[in-house]
Amino acid sequence: MKKVIHTVVNEVNQVLSEVNEDQAKQLSTHIEEAKRIFVTGEGRSGLVGKAFAMRLMHGGYEVYVTGETVTPNIETGDLLIAISGSGSTQSICFYAEKAKEIGACISAVTTNDSSKLAGISDHVLVVPAATKKRLPEEPSTIQPLGNQFDQSLHLLLDAIIIYTINQSKQTDNERMTSKHANME
Repeated sequence: MKKVIHTVVNEVNQVLSEVNEDQAKQLSTHIEEAKRIFVTGEGRSGLVGKAFAMRLMHGGYEVYVTGETVTPNIETGDLLIAISGSGSTQSICFYAEKAKEIGACISAVTTNDSSKLAGISDHVLVVPAATKKRLPEEPSTIQPLGNQFDQSLHLLLDAIIIYTINQSKQTDNERMTSKHANME
């Protein structure tokens, strides 16, 4: 068991060490500049996206998750963070195209910078991890499906939030805690 745990940790560490810092900082800038933030993703990428949206809310950002009943319309000046490991998830590309037509800024988070989603987007953050497709350019992994992408994505997006709130100095742990759910 310990060998598997260490291998998974080492794989995620390797992926994160290869993330382009400028791309990550650019996403942070888009978050700071956005009027409102919308997050979209399907499956486990969508679950990681929801965790990311929750952290953004704790940080004081106005944020929504696509598909939720309380999500308003996207507008010019808003940011859509579109998460798709392959960059070809049909619904995510549709949301990105629609948001682009309206005039929102699109940030793609994907493994594939030449994907359809990347082509639609104003900004791309590449997570150099394996997906369920196991393309030749993807790193090897002992993990099934898109686990390596999902795990790396979660840690990377958390790091971007930490970086963003530290740069803005507009929030701290106490303020974030005050926004935490209290009907538990």
